[in-house]
Amino acid sequence: MSKRLFALVLTVLAGVVLSAGSAVAGPSIVGGTDADQPYPFAVSLHTSGGALFCGGSLITPTWVVTAAHCLSAKDPATIGLRVGSNDAEAGGETPKAAEFVLHPHFNAETQTGDVGLIRLTAPVKAAPIAIGGSASPGTGVRVIGWGQTCATPNCGPVSKTLRQLDTHLVAGAKCTAAFDGTSELCTESPGGSGSCYGDSGGPELIRDGDRWVLAGMVSRPGNRSSTCGSAPSIATSAVAYQPWLAEKTG
Repeated sequence: MSKRLFALVLTVLAGVVLSAGSAVAGPSIVGGTDADQPYPFAVSLHTSGGALFCGGSLITPTWVVTAAHCLSAKDPATIGLRVGSNDAEAGGETPKAAEFVLHPHFNAETQTGDVGLIRLTAPVKAAPIAIGGSASPGTGVRVIGWGQTCATPNCGPVSKTLRQLDTHLVAGAKCTAAFDGTSELCTESPGGSGSCYGDSGGPELIRDGDRWVLAGMVSRPGNRSSTCGSAPSIATSAVAYQPWLAEKTG
């Protein structure tokens, strides 16, 4: 499959809304477990009809970071957000989006530069997450999201309950789909477990003492297969884009 066609498939999947009211978008977590703690910074993104299509992270009281491909074909007025609830359908805060800011180097064909921001119309009370430092292969990470828990496109709905998976970073050579080692993280999919459709834009976390910090934002599969967990996955590095994030949110 060509890079252009593969990118097109991801873009189309990111916009599919199931008739049951659930959305399929980018890479839910296959093989993970239900979240064992609150993640107040976790954000679920929904269509105007309430269908979940991506995730994000609250990094200031008025800004959410996510994947650019989650926002590139959408209007701020037509999305909903839920902040600080492990339940994608209840609880937390439900702010409105004022504007989207996509990184100028986002490439819709290769999906590199896959970082975008959502400015909220008013501050929320939930505690934001700090951006972590540089991480190398072998570093343990936790991926959280509400995406599909089965591995193939449209095989089932996204998850109502936030899920988590503990894994680790691997060498960039294991991610073969236009991987940028200067600004992306290659994340192992142990035993076929990993992020899946609906998890795009959501947090990849690193433990820093007694708190979680943001390592990256789930972007796409690390190969050209449409089956989740068949290869390591790619996340956009938060620390690589920290200067841009600080400029736009400061």
